[in-house]
Amino acid sequence: MQTELSKTLGVEHAVFGFTPFPAVAAAISRAGGFGVLGAVRYTAPDDLKRDLDWIEAHVDGKPYGLDVVMPAKKVEGVSEADVEAMIPEGHQQFVRDTLAKYGVPELAEGEASGWRITGWMEQVARSQLDVAFDYPIRLLANALGSPPADVVDRAHDQDILVAALAGSARHAVKHRDAGIDVVVAQGYEAGGHTGEIATMVLTPEVVEAVAPLPVLAAGGIGSGQQVAAALSLGAQGVWLGSMWLTVTEADLSSPAVTRKLLAAGSGDTVRSRALTGKPARQLRTEWTDAWDDPNGPGTLPMPLQGLLVAEALTRIQKHEVAPLLGTPVGQIVGRMTGERSVQAVFDDLTRGFEQTVDRINRIAGRSGS
Repeated sequence: MQTELSKTLGVEHAVFGFTPFPAVAAAISRAGGFGVLGAVRYTAPDDLKRDLDWIEAHVDGKPYGLDVVMPAKKVEGVSEADVEAMIPEGHQQFVRDTLAKYGVPELAEGEASGWRITGWMEQVARSQLDVAFDYPIRLLANALGSPPADVVDRAHDQDILVAALAGSARHAVKHRDAGIDVVVAQGYEAGGHTGEIATMVLTPEVVEAVAPLPVLAAGGIGSGQQVAAALSLGAQGVWLGSMWLTVTEADLSSPAVTRKLLAAGSGDTVRSRALTGKPARQLRTEWTDAWDDPNGPGTLPMPLQGLLVAEALTRIQKHEVAPLLGTPVGQIVGRMTGERSVQAVFDDLTRGFEQTVDRINRIAGRSGS
C-alpha cells in the first residue's frame, strides 16, 4: 500500500495512525505504517519529552510524527484561570446535579482532575512544540486547522512536513494557501472533532481542490477494502484513529470503556458538543444525552465546555460509572469487536487491500494475482 507520500516519508504502507498512546504509535511505525502521537493531553513538557524518548527507543529507527491542537490565531494575555472565570454558575450547577443523579463519587481530597483539555491554549501548544522540534519527527499535524505561520516555517526549516485536518474543500484550500504540505480530509464518520460531510463525498472534493498536494482520507476507514476505496478516490493514504483504541498495546485507563467499545455498533455514536464545545463524535451515553437535551442549559463554546467538564469526566472515568462513561470514537467502532495487536490490524488491512485490488482487476478484465 505505497503511494508517493509514503515513499517520501520512507514508510511501507500509506497508513497514518493517530493515537494518544506512545506504545501504539511506535507499534504502528514498526508495522510499516506511520505512527502519529497525539500531544493534546501533555500539559507538562517533561511528560511529552519522556514519551518521545520512549518512542525513539522503541520505533526501530522508523519515522513517526506528532499531532497538536493549536489555533491559527494567537490570543494574548488570557490565562486558563481567566477562561474558567467565564463559566456560568448555572452550567456548573448542572454538572453537579447530573453527577449527583448518578451517584458519582467525589475525588479524594487533594486529588487533581485528570486530563484537562487545554492543549489548544497558546502557551501549552508552543511548549509542546519546543520539545517536539528536538526530535526527528517527520510530520507535524494540527487538528484545529492550519497552525500559525511561524510554526509552519519552523517545521519546514527542519524538513518536517505539516498536515492539517479539513472537513470541507473550503477549509482545505485555506490550508493549501497557508503552506500546508498534507491535507487530512476528515469525514463525518470520524471520531473526535469532525464536520458534516461524509468521507466518500469529501475525499475527492478535497483532492480536486488542493491538487497536487497529497490528501489523506479519514473517517469510517478500518479495513483494507476501505483503504483501497480511499486510494481510488485520489487520496495518497489513510488517517486512522479509532481503530487503535482497542489494540493490545493501547493503555485505556478504564477496562469498562474498552468493553463498551467492543460491544458498540456503528450506530452507537453521536456527534455532540458535550466534550469540548465543538461537535465531536463519541460514544452515545446518558452524559451526552443530558447535554443534548433541549431542556438542559446547552453546551458552552470551546474552550469553556472542556474546562467545565474536566473534573466531572475524571470522576466518571475513575469510578467507571457505566451509564455516563464514554470516549471519542468514530462510526468504525462497529468493526472493533475484539482486542488484537497493531501488527494483526496491519495484517488484516494489507490482506483486505490485496483482495480488493485483485477483485477490481478482475472486474476491469485484468489478470489478478
